Amino acid sequence: MLKKIRNLFILLVVLAVGFWIYRTHENVKSVMKYDDYVTKVLKKHGISGNRNLVLAIIYTETKGKQTDVMQSTESTEKNIKTEEESIHQGITNLTEVLEYANAKNVDVWTGVQAYNFGKAYVDYIAENGSVNTLPLAEKYSKDVVAPSLGNTTGETYYHITYDSLLFNKGKLYKNGGNIFYAREVRFNMKIVKLFNW
Repeated sequence: MLKKIRNLFILLVVLAVGFWIYRTHENVKSVMKYDDYVTKVLKKHGISGNRNLVLAIIYTETKGKQTDVMQSTESTEKNIKTEEESIHQGITNLTEVLEYANAKNVDVWTGVQAYNFGKAYVDYIAENGSVNTLPLAEKYSKDVVAPSLGNTTGETYYHITYDSLLFNKGKLYKNGGNIFYAREVRFNMKIVKLFNW
């Protein structure tokens, strides 16, 4: 009986891993549809070295499955109507925050986190050690981002990832952005590279 239970458990684990691999590969395929256009826009901006970063942001934001693939509507007053507009605006915004991060002498991941939190996050990190950390991101989310978007009570919701479970039991502040954003993008750069076959 124990052997049957063990074998069933192993089968379920193998099936779960197989499904995760299949689903991840399909998501990466969806993102890679935009590779040529991303490369074209990056060359226009003179920053072709950030291709993998942009693809990882698309993966993190939408898996390439929405019109606003880079969720760039928030960084413009325009209504994003096409994937190309989203990529162009997203790269424009990303370029601005990365250049600003460089000018303020903070780490590049502060710039990536600022893609989610807004450019003012770069100033906050410049005044608090110059390196993006989870405790600083959490404090900024709670004290600045969430209240600015109406969450003045510190209300949270669950965002379950490996990092979030270890750091704070999987909680984010409602309307507070994603404190794990830079880490997730960094991890997803590896996912996009690994599953692009």
